This record gives sequence, structure tokens and C-alpha cells, in this order.
Amino acid sequence: MMTHWPSPAKLNLFLYITGRRPDGYHNLQTLFQFLDYGDTLSIEPRTDGIIRLLNPVAGVADEDNLIVRAARLLIATAQAKGRQPARYGADIAIEKRLPMGGGLGGGSSNAATTLVALNHLWQCGLSEDELAESGLKLGADVPVFVRGRAAFAEGVGERLTPVEPAEKWYLVLHPGVSIATPAIFNDPQLPRNTPVRSIETLLNCEFSNDCEVIARKRFRKVDEALVWLLEYAPSRLTGTGACVFAEFDTELAARQVLEQVPAELQGFVAQGVNLSPLAQKIAG
Repeated sequence: MMTHWPSPAKLNLFLYITGRRPDGYHNLQTLFQFLDYGDTLSIEPRTDGIIRLLNPVAGVADEDNLIVRAARLLIATAQAKGRQPARYGADIAIEKRLPMGGGLGGGSSNAATTLVALNHLWQCGLSEDELAESGLKLGADVPVFVRGRAAFAEGVGERLTPVEPAEKWYLVLHPGVSIATPAIFNDPQLPRNTPVRSIETLLNCEFSNDCEVIARKRFRKVDEALVWLLEYAPSRLTGTGACVFAEFDTELAARQVLEQVPAELQGFVAQGVNLSPLAQKIAG
């Protein structure tokens, strides 16, 4: 039987870069919140050990796809702990709504949904901590999607503290470009010395994103989208971009601005949620 699993977007409500590590990665302080909007994975378990992606991504080999990698990682992790029959497999399809290179966490969310859903469907019995530890091997943002709770993150994004920011309404705009994370983090002008602050201090400061200045400098369409959006509400970049978002107190206010979005921009309205749609499904 085919089952359907949400793979939600995230926003970085703020993002500060506090230093560069010897391994080349950056230390961050960021605030993750989920949206009630995202991709959907449809999964049907198999009993022949085959992991099959029903709608492959053009230009991406299945073995490089985070969904397939997550499924195989779960098998390896569960087998290592003596909890996984060797012949389990799955047919997996994805309904893709989140743009690649948009800063909404689409790939990481897909990987996390795969881990959580297959752990449930295959009855592996791995704990949330075990799934999050495995997910970190696929990407720094995967654990926050596995855990499914809004969080303040430090380190490379893997040290998580649950928090409950206001669940605002957001208008999210995609300016029609894809930004690869290394393009931002390798820029020599990227701010890398923002002071480390406590979560209490940060939650009471005006939110901003250290990556925004680089994204606006290197990608004219990002700058144009933000210039337009800032006319209506507090707005900023999410992650390393390319999506930008504005926050509103009501859905109506957000939708009124969406109706005025220029034709060259794609956008949607969603509510920020502190318990992700995936976590709600597992809990339900």
C-alpha cells in the first residue's frame, strides 16, 4: 500500500556566522522554523531489497539522490544494530514543490522524511536520536527535520535546542535562480566574525542573515526580490538563498501582498509551525 509523507520546508528566521573551522566549515547560530508547506513523498514498502525512485531527478543519478542515499543509510544503520531484515526495500515517488537551491531545505527534508517514514514502515525501531545521528551523515540540516521541532542551532547546525518562536504567516518568493551553498560560504567577503550570543539575546534582537549581503551582491534577482518585498513587510533571505520571505501577523495580510507579486517572481503563503507536519503525522 502506498503511503504519503510530508517533507516540509524550513526557514532560517535568523542566521549568523560566528567563525570558520579548521575543516573549512563554518560555525553558525541560526533559528529554524518549519512551514506547513513542502514536498510530499509517496512510499510503498517492498520485500526484495530494492530501493526504487519512481520519478528520478533529471541530471541526478539515483545513487546520488538524497532520498535513495537516506534509504540505504537506514538499512545499513538498522542492520548494524540487528533491527533490519535484509530484504526490505521501497518504491518512492516525490511530488516536488520546493525549488532546488532555494534555501528552504528541500533535499535535507526529503532525506529526513525518508529516514523517519521507512523507520516506521519497516518497523526498524530506531530512536529519534539514532535517526538524527544517521541523518547528519547526509547533511547538517537533516537532524532538525528528523526531530521536527523548531530549534536554535549552533556548530555547523547540528547542535539543536528546541524553541517556540511565534508562528507567523510568511510570504515566500523564489527569484528564479538557484544558489549552491558553496557559492556563498566560499565568498571572501562573507561576514565570518559575528559575535556568539545567547539564544535569549538573539530572540530579542532584530533578526537578520549574514549570508544576505553576499546573495544580493552576486545574484541580482535576489536583490530585486528583496527590494520589492521590503516595501510591504520585514523581509530577509532564508539560509544561503535564493528564496526570500516576509513575515505577517495574518494569512490575509500575506495573501494580499502575494496578489501583487510581479509576474517574474514565484511565491506562496504558508504558516510557520514549531512542530513539523512530519512530526505531527508520526505523533498522530
